[in-house]
Amino acid sequence: MIWERLIDLDRTITLGLNSLHSPAMDQFWMALSDKAIWFPAYLIVAVYIFRQLGRERGLIVVTSVILTVVFCDQVSNLVKLYAERLRPCYDGVMLQNGLHYPEIRKGFFGFFSGHASNAFGFITCTLLGLRNNRTQRYMGFAIGGYFWATLVAFSRVMMGKHFFGDILVGTAFGILAGFLFSWSASWIIRKYYSTEAE
Repeated sequence: MIWERLIDLDRTITLGLNSLHSPAMDQFWMALSDKAIWFPAYLIVAVYIFRQLGRERGLIVVTSVILTVVFCDQVSNLVKLYAERLRPCYDGVMLQNGLHYPEIRKGFFGFFSGHASNAFGFITCTLLGLRNNRTQRYMGFAIGGYFWATLVAFSRVMMGKHFFGDILVGTAFGILAGFLFSWSASWIIRKYYSTEAE
């Protein structure tokens, strides 16, 4: 009973958010959802990490960020296969209630959101990794990064690809994975590079 109520609530929230679409904003959300366009930004962040931390520490942190994203992506794909929760764009109830999905439908299952977990894992691991340089606070980077990750996650609801609950779980998983891999990177840095980055 409680589970069914949660499912109904998730559908209601998703439909409410998805109804805020417009032709102009559809293009914006589709661009945010396109992973390929973010590769140059990832490269810029990697260069920034090296500049802030130096070669050795930078390599450790960049590696931890890559591992975070790969881990989030693969676990998300695995959970989708076992959870078998249909994406909103394949859910009959959602379609009957006017779900908007401007993109071609791909992949039947959507729990949990790989986009959300990847984005939040990326920014969490990157931010915590940068803090191996104690001379900077990176507040602007944190605010901008988490704002970007939130928009990426939200775009999946606007595209009709994920329920709101899918992106919530994806967000939580990504943050947890980011903490895990960044902690591992920091442990290696403390163990082998005890002098803090200047």
